[in-house]
Amino acid sequence: MNPLFHEIFQKTRNLSKELNNTVKEFDLFAAQWSVLYIVQQNGEMTLTQIWKYLNVEAPTISRTVQRLIELGWLTEKFGEDRREKMVSLSDDAKKKFKAIEEAVINFESQFLQHLSEEEQSQLIMLLKKMKKG
Repeated sequence: MNPLFHEIFQKTRNLSKELNNTVKEFDLFAAQWSVLYIVQQNGEMTLTQIWKYLNVEAPTISRTVQRLIELGWLTEKFGEDRREKMVSLSDDAKKKFKAIEEAVINFESQFLQHLSEEEQSQLIMLLKKMKKG
């Protein structure tokens, strides 16, 4: 295995674990936070838009969204096409969102504290250059 991939996989696992620890106080997991964050950023979204944006399998997003609805984080309604479900943040989620976002930003700052702004920009550029094919 290329050591670069090993390091990326290790950092990804560590990031997920630490983000889970960060959002646990809000009774969330990292995957749920990802969904809440993009719905907050984009407003009302379809499940298709969510799974395409996050590059996650549709059944996984369906289960995650259903759980967030059950927990009161998201509300749902049918779109013009009754086969498509639209979701948005619940009123309660809107009230709690800032506190969660602040906790996540604090986590991110701690995780990146040893990288300068320039190094962070370089890393973003390099990661974007990596793709299959």
